[in-house]
Amino acid sequence: MKIRVLLVDDEKDYISSLFKQLVVRNYDVTAVYNGDEAIKAVEKSSFDVIILDVLMPGKDGIETFQEIKKIDPSVQVIMHTGHAKLDLAIDGLKNGINDYVIKPVDIDELVEKIDLAYKGKVIKSERI
Repeated sequence: MKIRVLLVDDEKDYISSLFKQLVVRNYDVTAVYNGDEAIKAVEKSSFDVIILDVLMPGKDGIETFQEIKKIDPSVQVIMHTGHAKLDLAIDGLKNGINDYVIKPVDIDELVEKIDLAYKGKVIKSERI
C-alpha cells in the first residue's frame, strides 16, 4: 500500500517538481495550492502525511494545520518553508506538527521524514 501524501504550497513550480520526485519514489501524491484547498482535500480523502507550507496567501500553514487536525487528528504533518523561522518551527512542534524542513528540501531528507511520520501514524493507530 502506498503512503498517501498531500503537498500544500502556493509555489506551483516547486510543488510540481516535488510531486514528480515523490511519485517516482512510489508515493500516492496529491497537490493543492492553498490552505482552503488542503482542508477540502482532507475532508474528501484520507492522507497519511501532509507536507504543508508555512507562508501562503489566505490561510497560512499554522491556521491550515489547526483546521486539518480537527478533521483528521491522525494525519502526520511536516511543515516546510523557504523562510527559516526558528520560532515557527518550535511553536509548530509544540502544537503537534511532526517535523519541519527548509525549502528547497533535499528529496532524500524529505522521503526519510515522510517515512518516519508514516511509521509514527501506524504506531499511534495500533495503540487505539
